[in-house]
Amino acid sequence: MNENINEIVNRIKALESQLEAELDVARENIRYRLVNKKVQFERDVIEQHRRLKINLFRYALFPKWQHVLTAPFIYALLPLLLLLDVFASLYHAVCFPLLCIPKVRRSDYLIFDRGHLAYLNLLEMVNCAYCSYGTGLLSYLTEIVARTEQYWCPIKHAHRILAAHSHYRHFTEFGDAESFRRDLDKIRQFKD
Repeated sequence: MNENINEIVNRIKALESQLEAELDVARENIRYRLVNKKVQFERDVIEQHRRLKINLFRYALFPKWQHVLTAPFIYALLPLLLLLDVFASLYHAVCFPLLCIPKVRRSDYLIFDRGHLAYLNLLEMVNCAYCSYGTGLLSYLTEIVARTEQYWCPIKHAHRILAAHSHYRHFTEFGDAESFRRDLDKIRQFKD
């Protein structure tokens, strides 16, 4: 990768750090903090959340018709997500150690913290858990596949891709056979 690209990547990383610091300030305005990965709200915030909670009985008894119509389609994906999770986890557990690919920490992707929100009723919490599982699982799988791609075929596409994973920047340029052959073992080392 040329120096201009490295400089841009470093500026992006610095901006991401700055953004994270600003988000921390915004979180303080909502008045919660993370202590040992556990969410802690101030007491008055919890009381406000409880006042804004919709009664489970009223929520379940008078749903919007769109929610009733779409729920079976949404939850029909759950068995497929579970099956995908099982097979991908098996692949990850067997193949990554054999190829010396660093393992992906599942807990970095599957986050279930919305249950701490006192303004959600039980049904809303179940829905949030489903969405957290689905999006977290897909992010986890994306990282597994990205590391697999970095190992087996770290070549950029000829066309620009919309959402390149974090490993993509290490890949060789499309059509640069010399760099591919020369750098393949180095790229497989998974160093940042």
